[in-house]
This record gives sequence, structure tokens and C-alpha cells, in this order.
Amino acid sequence: MENNINLKTEIGNNQENENQKLELKIDGISCQACVAKIERKLSKTNGVGKALVNISNNMADIEYNEKEIKASEIMKIIEKLGYTPKRREDLKDKEEALRAEKKLKLELTKSKIVIVLSFILMYISMSHMFGLPLPNILNPEMNIVNYVLTQLILAITVMIIGKRFYKVGFRQLYMLSPNMDSLVAVGTSSAFIYSLYISYKIFAGNNIHLIHSLYYESAAMIIAFVMLGKYLETLSKGKASAAIKKLVNFQAKKASIIRNGEIIEIDIEEVSKGDTVFIKPGEKIPVDGVIIEGHSTIDEAMITGESIPVEKTENDKVYSGSINKDGALKVTVNATEGETLISKIAKLVEDAQMTKAPIARLADKVSLIFVPTVIFIAVFAALLWWFLIKYNVISVSQNQFEFVLTIFISILIIACPCSLGLATPTAIMVGTGKGAELGILIKSGEALEKLNQIDTIVFDKTGTLTEGMPKVIDIVSLGNIDKDEILKISASMEVSSEHPLGKAIYDEAKEKNINLYDVKNFLAISGRGVIGEIEAKKYLLGNKKLLLDNNIKDLYEEEIHKYELQGKTTIFLADEEKLIAFITLADVVRNESLELIKKLKKENIKTYILTGDNERTARVIAEKLGIDDVIAEVSPEDKYKKVKELQEQGKKVAMVGDGINDSPALAQADVGIAIGSGTDIAIESADIVLMGKDIKIILTAIRLSRATIKNIKENLFWAFFYNTCGIPIAGGLLYLFTGHLLNPMIAGLAMGMSSVSVVSNALRLKRFK
Repeated sequence: MENNINLKTEIGNNQENENQKLELKIDGISCQACVAKIERKLSKTNGVGKALVNISNNMADIEYNEKEIKASEIMKIIEKLGYTPKRREDLKDKEEALRAEKKLKLELTKSKIVIVLSFILMYISMSHMFGLPLPNILNPEMNIVNYVLTQLILAITVMIIGKRFYKVGFRQLYMLSPNMDSLVAVGTSSAFIYSLYISYKIFAGNNIHLIHSLYYESAAMIIAFVMLGKYLETLSKGKASAAIKKLVNFQAKKASIIRNGEIIEIDIEEVSKGDTVFIKPGEKIPVDGVIIEGHSTIDEAMITGESIPVEKTENDKVYSGSINKDGALKVTVNATEGETLISKIAKLVEDAQMTKAPIARLADKVSLIFVPTVIFIAVFAALLWWFLIKYNVISVSQNQFEFVLTIFISILIIACPCSLGLATPTAIMVGTGKGAELGILIKSGEALEKLNQIDTIVFDKTGTLTEGMPKVIDIVSLGNIDKDEILKISASMEVSSEHPLGKAIYDEAKEKNINLYDVKNFLAISGRGVIGEIEAKKYLLGNKKLLLDNNIKDLYEEEIHKYELQGKTTIFLADEEKLIAFITLADVVRNESLELIKKLKKENIKTYILTGDNERTARVIAEKLGIDDVIAEVSPEDKYKKVKELQEQGKKVAMVGDGINDSPALAQADVGIAIGSGTDIAIESADIVLMGKDIKIILTAIRLSRATIKNIKENLFWAFFYNTCGIPIAGGLLYLFTGHLLNPMIAGLAMGMSSVSVVSNALRLKRFK
């Protein structure tokens, strides 16, 4: 097995040497079309192996060969596309985080100003239609110039505040790669330019009847609604990524360290490996380390998802972010800020949120051609209506050009692909974040989707379905010696034993508070057992070979065979003349394993045991648990072949193991699930890591996967449904039945709310239990 781990590490290192990883925050991304454009450009660039961009957090994950292309060159390519990339490590600076917070506040302020100005503009432009009061200075019948100029000034002010749409939108249009900003820029500019033309005609001829043809309020309200929608979307996306912030906030900001016999409080950044940290009851543990003095119960719920505190004493590991409940501890530091388990978990969750599920590919393909297609549809629909009206196929009550312009603008505004792009990554972000809260680390969107399809789960036996440590099951006396005396003699012989079976016997006596004998002339025989004298009497404790070597032949083989058929291991106790007792031990099945297998059966998931143990023992465990089949007596090297055979039969296989000796099988399975205490090897070797020991959480992981994929499908459905219905309505379909066109302002509001609705639907996953 060690060779396999080394081989896997070597392969991973070779790949790492070839490819470097570049993580960027990209400013200026406004919709899925931007994402698709960046990914497509980078994927076609020599030296770039992988390029993934996540619209939920505007982060890019890029793999490249530095022999062929430099990171700076990749950043220049992104800049030429019209975006601003920043390295991820630069974003860790606290000032950068403050700048991001200020930017969000500024966007809110801008949105408020724009909304107020737009509503004032709308009131001025429409008040006379509803008989609402308007000052004489703005009354179109008395002061038409003031009426028009006020609208013009307010509209220009709003457009200046929203200048980003025009700066980015027209630049992308010029580069023949239009995005959402392009749709907004073209639509509002069309309305504004047409209104300027009408304003000129009003000023030239005092044509008061033309005031109904002004579209200043539409241009302003579209900007207002889109800005508000983008702000709400950003706010919602911030809530979606709250899991990472929550994990980071679990870490303490200060630590009390012992130096020169004194306890001093320092910033967590100043703590070094090897320092001794003093932790009072009720305090957060600030670092990863090992207890060197003290005893306490530790709340590790933020790591394992398990609410019951764990008892810890000397030589036990503790983790940053967990809470010391009731005892003072001294801990030697072995991992500081950035290297702690909770830091690795946060990084793992963040990386998972960067990945794409296969289900997202449809949205990616659509978004590549979506915006150009929308522009084509808008132009085509406008021209079609123009000809239909011109040649009297259809008659309209309003000005022909205004009618056509309304259709053109409405289609451009309502068809933004933001909701389509947000459908998948937002759900994955919330789903993986919720998993982390429950102690389920999902390493990629692909793993999350594949888990949803699993129909077969293969379990390693030892340490997964069982406790992983043998326990004393039966003590059988063959004479007049009572069971406690047999245990006392046997535990005395095994007091210093490191062998799992010997240690199990000693632990059983310790649990029953049995005082042990002194053993003299002790002799340990490798592969056999131990010999020693207790109160001047010689005893032998071990396997059959030890007794046969010492001419003890009556070994009650028929009776012992019955125990062996039950999957139990037998330890013999004899004196110099005969066998006086035997002790049976077995690896105990976890209580939660039985409950899990029952529930998996109800979910129609087939279960297997895959173990290197003998088939008889494995089948006993399988019968106890109700597992469907057993694959036994296979080496760790061959486990992955068995998983592959199941896959070749058309099964979707998840492998559940301890993440160390099962790593080849975990890698081969469709989804590898490591049961672990959060070790580095467990995190590296599987697609999903369960931080706690309760394997019932496997079912929770499957249900979370199903809930997330269902949520993604709902999001994609509504995103497609919205655009499928929105474009025909904006294109004048309702006019044929009702005589009314979709107002571009309503289109702008609908477009913004569609993105918010998709993100809000994804946020429902936070309520998953």
C-alpha cells in the first residue's frame, strides 16, 4: 500500500511541476457571457491547461505551463478582453477586504441616488397622465422647455452614475463580444438618443404633443433597476459565500503563550510552531497542536459537525476553532494560521465553489452565443414590425418609430443571461458551504453532481463499518476459574503489549477496574504470544501455535470453530499442563452502521463490503448489517480493480474508506468518500471527506447532493423559462392580443429580479437539514 501512496504522490508531484496554478479575482464580469468569453479565450491560449471562472464570486482558477506562458501574460490577455484581474494572494490583504466593502457600500449609495432621481424623473414625465400635481415651472403646458430640460438633466445624471454600463458595454460591442452591459448600453442609449431627437423637435416647433414620445424616464429607470438588481445580486452572492467567512471567523484572533514561565497574550499571526499555548476553559483553541498537560472536553462541531463534545487528554490532538469547554490545557503548536485544519477546510470549500458541475456545461454553451443572438433577435423583431406596419399588415395607434424602438429596447433589456449563469455556481456555493457546516467536505461541483447519481456504495470494513479496534466479546473458562480471574491473569500478561489483541484484553480489565498481578520471567514470542509467571505459576497466552509448541494439545477445536464461524478471533490461556480458558475478540460493528445500511436500502442503493480480511469474518459483518454482497481477501492494491469491475457492470460507485490504505479505490470510484478525523491524507485522497466519525452522515451527503442538483435544475428551468417567455413578450406578442407593449422599464425590473430570484432559490439550501 505504501508503494501505491508513493506512486500517487509522485504522479501528483510530476503534474504539479508541469502546471502552475493561478487564482485571480476578475473585476468587470457582469454576466455568463463574460465568463464564457474569458474561459474560451484562455482555453485556446498555448500553455493554458484549464481555465474556470465562477460568476458567483468572480474568481478564476487557471492551470498553466510556465515554460510556455507566464502568469503576467495571462493577466494581460484578460485585460485586453476588457476586465481587471488581481492575484488571489493580493486579495488577502486586509486593506483590500476593506476596499471591497467600501465598494459595495458605494454601489448601494449609487443605486439609492439613481432610484430617487429616476422616480423624480418618472413623476415629472407621467404626472400629467394621472392628473397629479406638478409645479408650474415644470408644467409642460406653461414651461415646456423646463419640462424637457429637467428630464434631460436628470437622465444624463443617472447615465453618468451608471457610466460603467456604457464604458464596458460599448467596449465589448466594439470587440465583437457583447455582454449584458452591451444590451443595457445599446438599449438605454437608443432610448436616450431618440428622446434627444424628440427634444430637438419640441424646441424647434414648440410641439407639446411630442412630450409623450420622450423616453428619458425609461432610460433612467432601466439603469436604476439594473443597478439595484446587481446590488441585490451581489448581496445575495455574499450570503451564498458566507460559509467560508463563517469558517474563517471560527479562528481565534489572539493566543496566550507561555514564555519564560509567564503567560502573555499575542496576535495569532505571531505564534510559531513549537510554542506552548495556554488555553483557559471556555476559550477558542487558537492553533492546531498536541495537549502536553491537562484534560478537558472539546467542542469540535465546527470541524466534524458533531454536537457532542469530545474528551481530550495528554497526547491528543486539538484543532484551531474548536472550543475548550471545562479544563485548562497546555498545547504544543504544530500548525499556525494558514496551516491549520480549519484553514485547509476553508480553502477546500473555496476551491470546491470554484469548480463546475457537468450540468453547468449547457449554460456555458448557451451563453457563448446568447448575447449576439439576442441582439440579432432585437434587430430582426424591430425590422419585422417596421415592415408589417409600413405595409399595413398591422396597424398601431402610436408613432411607428416609437413602437419599433420600444420592442428593440425591451428585447435587449429583458434578455440578460445573468440568471442563466448564476443558476449552477450559486447553488454549488451554497451546497458546499452547507456541507462544510455539517462536517461534509465536498471537493468539487463534479463530485457533488456524481454523488446524486450513485446507486452502489462499497465500504471498507475495518475502521469504517466497524470500530477498527478489537474488543473482548467472550471469556470462556474450562475449569473452576471465574471469568474475572481469567481476565486478570491475561491482562497482567499483556500490560505492556502493543499488539491490538493484547491491548484489547488489557483495556477490558482497565475498564472493569481490575487490579493486575506482577508478572515475572516474561517472554514475548513473535507470532505466537507471551509466557510469564504469576505467583510462581507459569502461564501461556497466545495462539494455537504457542500451545502446540509447548505440548498442549487438547485445544477444544470444535467449540472454538463455532466462534470462528461468527468472525471472532480466539486467544488461548494455558498453564504448563493444559488449556484453562480462551478469550474471543472481534472488531465491533458501529451502531450507526446498521442504521445507515437500513436507510440506504430504502433509497435503493446497493451495498458491498470490500476488505482484505478473510471472507468468513467479512460475511459475518455483512449479515449483521444486511449488506448485499462481500468482496473479501483482496489486497489494497487490488481494491481499485474490484471497484472498476463494478463500474464496468454499469454501476455508479461510491467508495467509502479511511483515506489511507484505500486511496487507489477511492481514486477509481465515481465518488471517493473518506471517513476521517481530518487528516491531510484523508483530505487528499477522496472527493468527499467526512470530518466526523458518524458514518450516518453519508446519507446526509447524498441527500444534500440531491437537494443541490434539484435546486440547480430548478434554477436552470426558471432561467430558460424566463428568457423563453420574456423575449417573445418583449418582441410584441402581447400586443397582438391586448394592444399593449412591454414597457422597457418593466423589462429592466424583470431582468434584475430574475437574477435575484435564482440566487434566492439557491439560498434555500441553507435551510437543508
